[in-house]
Parts: sequence; C-alpha cells; structure tokens
Amino acid sequence: MTDFTIPIEIARPAIIEFGGGLVSAAGRWARARGLSRTLVVSDAFNAARVGLLDLPGDVVVFGEVKPEPDLPNLQKVLALAEQVKPDLVIGFGGGSAMDLAKLVAVLPGSGQSFADVVGPEKVHGRKVALFQVPTTSGTGSEGGTRALITDPATQNKAAVQSRHMLADIAIVDPDLTLTVPPAVTAATGVDAMAHCVEAFTSKKSHPLMDLYALEGIRLVGRFLRRAVVDGNDREARAGLALASMYGGFCLGPVNTTAGHAVAYPLGTRHHIPHGHACALIFPYTLAFNAPVMAEKTELVLQALGLPASADEATVRDATHGFCAGLGIEMRLSALGVPKDDLEAMATEAHAIRRLLDNNPRDLSREQILAMYEAAY
Repeated sequence: MTDFTIPIEIARPAIIEFGGGLVSAAGRWARARGLSRTLVVSDAFNAARVGLLDLPGDVVVFGEVKPEPDLPNLQKVLALAEQVKPDLVIGFGGGSAMDLAKLVAVLPGSGQSFADVVGPEKVHGRKVALFQVPTTSGTGSEGGTRALITDPATQNKAAVQSRHMLADIAIVDPDLTLTVPPAVTAATGVDAMAHCVEAFTSKKSHPLMDLYALEGIRLVGRFLRRAVVDGNDREARAGLALASMYGGFCLGPVNTTAGHAVAYPLGTRHHIPHGHACALIFPYTLAFNAPVMAEKTELVLQALGLPASADEATVRDATHGFCAGLGIEMRLSALGVPKDDLEAMATEAHAIRRLLDNNPRDLSREQILAMYEAAY
C-alpha cells in the first residue's frame, strides 16, 4: 500500500498566508515587491469586493469569470490582459477564477496559444507576479500548478500543468468564505474531500501526499456539516479552507482518479456545478475501488466519522448518506440530466485516460454507465 521508494516532486507557493482577516496581505505584498499595475481575475460577486485586497497603483478587474470556464471566457480575459500589461495577476474567487489567473499570468506576450500549452510542462515561462486569493473551500487551486478549461466544441476539459503557473503567494483567508451559501459550501467541501480521497486511493499515491490527503478528509468529516448548518462558524470555515488547500497540494504530484473522470461530463454537458457532480459520483467510485484499496477505504470512512468498512455496498450506502445528509441532491434525474444521454456521458468519461489510468482498479465504459444508472 505504501512505497517510500517512488520518486516524487512537490511544489508549493513560496509564501502561504493562512488565517482570518489576512485578505489585505495582497496589497502589503504588492507594495513590498514594488508592483503597481494589477489585473484581478474574478467572478461578478467577488469583483464587487476587490477593495478588500487593498492593492496599490492601477487596478483593473475582470469580473466575468464563468463557472467551469470555457475557451471564449479565457480568450476574453487574455485580450484584456494584452491591453493592461499587468505586472501582477491575482486570482480572486473560486477555482475557476484562479485557473484563469494562472493562464493570464503565462500566456500574454509569450507567443504561445492555449492549444500550445495543453498538457504537462509546455509553458515556456512567466514574467509577471501571480497571487492567488481563494474565496471558496473546494478546489485548492491556490496551491497547485493546473488549470482546466472547457472546450465548447468537444465539451471536454483541457488541462494545462506547469510549474510556471504556481503562485508566488497564496493568501487563504477563511473569513472570505463566510458569505458562501449552504448548498455551495456542501458541494465545494465535497470537492475538496474528493481531491484528498482520490489522491489517497490512487495508484500514484505517495506517503508524502497521504499525510495531506488523510488529514484533509478528517477536516471535511469534522467541519463540513458544521459550516453547512452555520455559515458563520469561523472555526469550521477555517478547517474547510485548510482541507481545500491540502487537496490542492495533492493534485500536482498525484492528481485525481475515476471520481473526477466520471464527474466531468455532468459539468461539461449539463452544467452541474463541479463539486455537486463529484458528490453524485463519489459513493460509487469509492465503493468500486474498495476491494483493491480495503485498508485505505476503511481509513477514509473513519476520517469522515463513518463506521470503517471495505464492503462495496456498505461503503456506497454510507458515503451516499454522508453527501445526502449535507442537503445535496443525489439523483441525476432530479437535476435535469436526460436518461438518453447516459451512454454518451459514459463514452466521454471513459476517454479521460489522464485520470482513469491513475485509478487503482480498471473501470470499463459499461461500469461507468452502470454508475450513472445507479445515480439516476
């Protein structure tokens, strides 16, 4: 289960500021580094509170980040960046804003297009500073090197990974998440958990990452329900922010597995929020992998506060109950997914080899279809 001899490379932001009330550290660090021309990449809600960053000099805000950003959304913010020519790019929002910020920091003026950099380590370099300030607790994108963009033509997500997209500074202020509504808190919290669980049970799992992964799962088990019930619970919000960051740490060297591959078509084809999609799929993929990851599956359930088990039916029922108990709708039919699309979804998911090849148990297209049907 544990192989200490496997080589691994771990990259983290050089500076991580973590704690309530630290959002204005973005301005402090910008002044300290002599940065005075900033492009903030944000969604509409967070665009209205960019003043919290306390930034010096000229500040331009792109406040049109979409959930599950696509190529047109990326091209729009890249065009703005070409005009602004910032010396600092800040991702201020959820994972979508932070993913776009990574690409805005490396593509303008590089001579490279998005298509040129899809895949691992194809980015030539970066000339501007990059800060990340998350406002949700889910993706952990502030600590990672990946960006995901949906191609409308194929309805698939394209992934860029580059060490040049690692933030210089990540500022994690859990107080920024106090405004997140219960349904979004639940879904994003399950996304953080899924990152940790999938890394922990991956064929590529590593003791250095297991430490973060298991603790991230424990934090979700301890704090997610509390934050859903009382959004002003600052301790719970801080615990989830830490879980999210730990999950982001796991994505670089280990990455996700079947859970995310099977969840992706729900977002790209039917616009189900990513965390919600992960919750829908999580019980089925964890249960499917249980026979070959028995010890780790038991640890996952224990970390979530559930009775330890590696029995497939027990694992599925217990984790389904965990997600449903957060108020998450767990039926695809109730979310408007047409049943006649399940076949196409299974075909798409089965083609996401960059994730499925990490899964500890081979998963066929027919088995993916059976998961969708069980979730329907």
